[in-house]
Amino acid sequence: MTRRRNAKCKMQKGGRGDEKTHRLRTAGFAFCTLHFALLAALLLAASCSRPAPAREANYLIVAQRTSPNSLDPRLASDEATARIGQLVFSALLSIGDDLRPKPQLAERLDNPDALHYIAHLRRGVMFHDGHELTARDVVYTYAMLLDPAYISPYKGGFTALQSVRAIDDATVEFTLKAPFGAFPMQLVPIPIVPDGRSDEMKTNPIGTGPYKFVRYAVDDQLVLAAFDSYFEGAPANRGLILKVIPDDTMRGLELRKKSVDITINDMSPDIVHGLEARGDVIVERAPGLDFSYIGVNMQDPVLKDRRVRYAIGYAINREAIIKYLRRDLALPAFGLVPPSGWAFEPDVFTFNYDSSRATALLDEAGYTDPDGPNGPLPRLSFTLKIGTSEETRLQATAIQQDLAKVGIALDVRSYETATLFADLVRGDFQLSNPQWVGGAVLDPDILRRVFHSTQVPPAGFNRGRYTNPEVDRLLDIATAAVSEADRKKYYSAVQKLVAEDAPYIPIWNRVNYIMAQPTLKGLHLNPISDFLALKDVKKG
Repeated sequence: MTRRRNAKCKMQKGGRGDEKTHRLRTAGFAFCTLHFALLAALLLAASCSRPAPAREANYLIVAQRTSPNSLDPRLASDEATARIGQLVFSALLSIGDDLRPKPQLAERLDNPDALHYIAHLRRGVMFHDGHELTARDVVYTYAMLLDPAYISPYKGGFTALQSVRAIDDATVEFTLKAPFGAFPMQLVPIPIVPDGRSDEMKTNPIGTGPYKFVRYAVDDQLVLAAFDSYFEGAPANRGLILKVIPDDTMRGLELRKKSVDITINDMSPDIVHGLEARGDVIVERAPGLDFSYIGVNMQDPVLKDRRVRYAIGYAINREAIIKYLRRDLALPAFGLVPPSGWAFEPDVFTFNYDSSRATALLDEAGYTDPDGPNGPLPRLSFTLKIGTSEETRLQATAIQQDLAKVGIALDVRSYETATLFADLVRGDFQLSNPQWVGGAVLDPDILRRVFHSTQVPPAGFNRGRYTNPEVDRLLDIATAAVSEADRKKYYSAVQKLVAEDAPYIPIWNRVNYIMAQPTLKGLHLNPISDFLALKDVKKG
């Protein structure tokens, strides 16, 4: 955890004082002032949320940006739905602080040979309806993922799975079609559901997790009660109310009014900075995994020239973005595998901020300045497709200004999430600025899903149509490798080659944070900012 900053809503002194830094400082000051002017005005307004029943008065109230798209976490394509899975359900394995799989419902996972994994289940684990977990529930859960008719975003992780069967009530055998060293990680996000009751999960989810489902009011709140028979011990609080507050300013208001207890990674950096500086809340931080980058369409006739991609990379001032827009709630990124990951390779090519180097590369590539350094005409023009959040738009504006300094005109276009990702899947973009969120990058197999030439959508996530035969060869070897040492060797080589090719231009990795009322005890974070950590939080 980093120390709390004694920061104030004002421009900071010092630094290089260039025009871009001044603009970013001014933007930070303006947004901080605007947010708190709105907060002051809104403090006069009464909260319109209906009061909780008396038995829920001592529940923790957790603010979040969005409603879940589903109550069934097997269908999770959004963060809010995944959070339900963390709280209501359990999986065979979970993630340790070292980002390696560790036991959860499975006491251990044996790997007697390259094609078999055997899960030995905990005894005495109870579902919320009172019946005991057995191998039948596990087999039922995974058999659905093998059913061609069943649709789930997690099915892609099980293409190597041949079959699943119960050896006895507490033992499950998984048989693979081919060796797949990343298979244990595929077990982490899959919530175990009761045998034969799949359809109920959409309206009344029943799991073995620390909280029981109580009720859900769409776009308002989700209520969960503590499950005292949870196999790892009853939660420290009596329940949670996940309150949906889409607007950043309103979430900040609710925290100041103390009508919300806590929020995790669900506030703009400006409001985090301002509320902490005022002393309204406590903020705990820890390095995270979320990865912001510029995605490049490698089939674009101009962008396929590596010198142009490098010019873009050198032109972006990451340090200024992190300091003044992200308020230090990020760290410079190296690539898709996070620095805290066991397969991270630190010895890779990286970009520093060097606008002179950027212009020299553009000259070398034949894109000279048509009317001199002070003329209005650009060397090149590109379109950058982004989402609609305010943070994303501010960052895109900063990148636009950076590229303009080296003669690249950037047309920034903002789209709703569904439209944006439909375009990315089709390859209908030149540059994009999405994010990979923590759970997706836990295992280095994500390198195969993103950079192998066979993983162009819908097969995988190679949206930029990147291809490198040597990367493909190394990824094929890494995929079949079983030992961690062998996997790391080949994934390290892949990271070096991909960094040099620059189909992704890294910007930052998120710093996770919890904002909470000062009276709360038991706050902690892990690298994936798992909502499971809420079970240890109690009111002082």
